[in-house]
Amino acid sequence: MKTTNTMLAAVAAFLAIGPGAAYSETLRLGDFQSTSHIVSIEGTTKWMSAVEDATDGAVTFEHFPSQQAAKSKAQLDAVNNGILDAALLGTPYHADVLPLNSVVALPGFYGSAEQGTKALQSMLEEGPLREEILASGVTPIFGFVLPPYQVLAKTRLGAPADWDAKDIRTSGSTQAMTARALGGVGISIPGPEVYTAVERGRLDAVLFPLASVPGYKLNEVVSHISTNGSFGGYSFVMVVRSELFDSLPEEVRSDMLRLGSETALHVAKAQDDSVADLIEAWNAEGIDTYTFTEEELATVSEQLKAVSTDWVERISNDRAQEVLESYRDLTSQ
Repeated sequence: MKTTNTMLAAVAAFLAIGPGAAYSETLRLGDFQSTSHIVSIEGTTKWMSAVEDATDGAVTFEHFPSQQAAKSKAQLDAVNNGILDAALLGTPYHADVLPLNSVVALPGFYGSAEQGTKALQSMLEEGPLREEILASGVTPIFGFVLPPYQVLAKTRLGAPADWDAKDIRTSGSTQAMTARALGGVGISIPGPEVYTAVERGRLDAVLFPLASVPGYKLNEVVSHISTNGSFGGYSFVMVVRSELFDSLPEEVRSDMLRLGSETALHVAKAQDDSVADLIEAWNAEGIDTYTFTEEELATVSEQLKAVSTDWVERISNDRAQEVLESYRDLTSQ
């Protein structure tokens, strides 16, 4: 009788705890952003914490920020090779494997991180962008974008004539096309090296999202910052190795995706909200935070139309035009 009672008690305890508690997994997650960056504070770390809480600790994370486990361009390989289980990918760093996902870098499509993130999330749920990521061996959990890139410089850049022959820091080959379309020269320099390049005169201007400026202190080396341009975007996608993700309990996968969707919109809005305060602070520092005139915007927009056409041709993918049209439709909603 004593044995029977013990067995019944054990079964009752298991049922009370639930099947989720019997499962345990620690995911090694790579990230090239520092933990002080708004993307990490309001995005990556927030999502990890939410997943741990939702699963009652059944799923935990070992976080490797600031490229501790792999360089920014090697995050995807690290996941596929088993060095990492998950990673926050900066898709422009993987354009060779994820060329269609570089559509987000095209200029003139979204005016806020929230608007761009809604479009990206929709495209990651089904269609070519999702299929391209899955084909690389990982599953997209959620994605978000940085606010539209603005121009930071030591002189005011407005009409295309102002950009002529300027050396401009760009993020990826698609944004380099944007610089060329305006008459400038696109130069790829890693984020941590941009400050010194501007300070020493190697760069005349920088295309950069305003919410990320404090993380690199670029406001210390420029005197003019635009606020209403749209010189392309940058997307982050949280991924988990597909073999691992597919093996997770259904409720865990569901929690990851649900919380990922919430986190994507949260970090997008947090970035948008931070911009107004940053502009006010920069004005107090004596920086010229300016808006392009309607005439300047119209002229610049006309110059940049060719970038989308060139992108479709350069991608040389039979689904590039489909992706472009879908992205255009979603960002116009």
